[in-house]
Amino acid sequence: MMGGQVPILVLKEGTERETGKTAQKKNIEVAKTIADAVRTTLGPKGMDKMLVDSIGDIVITNDGATILKEIDAAHPTAKMMVEVAKSQDTEVGDGTTTAVVLAGELLKSAEELLDQNVHPTVITNGYHLAAEKALELLPELGIKVDGDEILKEIAITAMTGKNVGDAKEYLADLAVKAVKAVAEEINGKSSVDVDNNVKVEKKQGGGITDTELIDGIVLDKEKVHPRMPKRIENAKIALINTGFEVKKTEISAKIQISDPSQIQAFLDQESEEIKKMVEKVREVGANVVLCQKAIDDLAQHYMAKYGIYAVRRIKKSDMEKLAKATGAKIVTNLDDLSPEDLGYAKIVEERKIGEDNMTFIMGCKNPKSVSILIRGGTEHVVDEVERALHDALKVVSVAMEDGIAVPGGGATEIELAMKLREYAPSVGGREQLAIEKFADSLEIIPRTLAENAGMDAIDIMMKLKAEHQKSNRHAGVNVFDGKIANMIEKKVIEPLRVKKQAIESATEAATMILRIDDVIAAKGGEKEKAQGAPAGAGMMPGGGMGGMGMGGGMPPY
Repeated sequence: MMGGQVPILVLKEGTERETGKTAQKKNIEVAKTIADAVRTTLGPKGMDKMLVDSIGDIVITNDGATILKEIDAAHPTAKMMVEVAKSQDTEVGDGTTTAVVLAGELLKSAEELLDQNVHPTVITNGYHLAAEKALELLPELGIKVDGDEILKEIAITAMTGKNVGDAKEYLADLAVKAVKAVAEEINGKSSVDVDNNVKVEKKQGGGITDTELIDGIVLDKEKVHPRMPKRIENAKIALINTGFEVKKTEISAKIQISDPSQIQAFLDQESEEIKKMVEKVREVGANVVLCQKAIDDLAQHYMAKYGIYAVRRIKKSDMEKLAKATGAKIVTNLDDLSPEDLGYAKIVEERKIGEDNMTFIMGCKNPKSVSILIRGGTEHVVDEVERALHDALKVVSVAMEDGIAVPGGGATEIELAMKLREYAPSVGGREQLAIEKFADSLEIIPRTLAENAGMDAIDIMMKLKAEHQKSNRHAGVNVFDGKIANMIEKKVIEPLRVKKQAIESATEAATMILRIDDVIAAKGGEKEKAQGAPAGAGMMPGGGMGGMGMGGGMPPY
């Protein structure tokens, strides 16, 4: 500003700004902190985290996506790292920790290049070239997925390290059966929609091996009337999207009654309407009614009288699953209900599971939707089994769709790193340095696996590289006996898409964070001041958990 001139305010008062290398360093520091937070959970010998939220609820897990969702990070860069885990979890189920640790390591390697005055754009270009080459090489390392046995091995690999004990083989078997039951063939290719076709219900009590697969749907609902039958065989099921009650008018209306007998006539008219609705269901031959809306007390009475089993207030998503499982059509208007709209199940029954009654719809002819009822000794065990099963279902489905699997145990990463180092000189220029750093970053996976198992990481990495130079490309870290082994023989197998997604999302997040050279943080408004700083477990660079936002001089966001 020149003497005598009035300063021009571009940003609001109180806005904080960091530019250039300071902004880059802080963003990289934050990303590394997030990666370090989940790094110790990687692999079968990884440790668990106990997360306590503001109201005292406890989550015990080593699932990367769950940990990052629960810590409620405040810094925008930390939120970007959380998004990496979320997208990995949504797309492929497994590999969330791998993706975050890899993103953190890519940024750590980039920091070394920044210190050597390599421009961020050059680094991001090099990283993109390396990622493209890695994705091109991946299918060459794969093996064909054929048969249930290899699908089971993929599911077991995804669940190893989760708190499911010796039940992982049993659960893997359930996962494979569930996915195969809902798989559809489209244009000669398998297509599996696990999220919409496999319903997972959980109930505390029993052991993990009491978990069961139902060739139909389990509803966490009981029958609406105690006099209804508890069990119906050869059930003809009506799915109704409207309520069994007298409809209220949409306009304001008054009814004037001048004689007491008219009151009874009015009530009788309402009763007659409800009775007609139930009669309609009975006429078409339905003996089970599953309703998305309410069922009036009088309708419940008539249904019980006619021996119809009814459940009310079922979620829309469950109604869709019921339609796929039983073959029934969801009917919005009762007048349109016909025998062709009814679905079939061999048995519909109410069972007491734990402390609650649940409805089981089983024995559907060709169910395109199935259920898994998870059991476990405590609430925390049931939740962790659910997370493990989610991973298993997703990896089996993507393995079936792609038909290719790759070795785990760090074998794939070491092989890709070796091939990328051979590829780097052909690119030349400063991008070559970035490609070599990308290769170094990939090695963080086998190194972390070794460290988490209490092995000598340097020794293991030397042996691993020596094996891969002898063309033993399936050689990986066997964390159970502390040696190098063939991962395919040891049945440590992962779907190709898990690795592909991890490399893609880690590279995209790292390059996006790397290109930021200016952080402008607006000051919180009066409303925010009144509420106080964001609660929850933010994280401080250096690995500690803080009560407010990220440390390091950055304002809480």
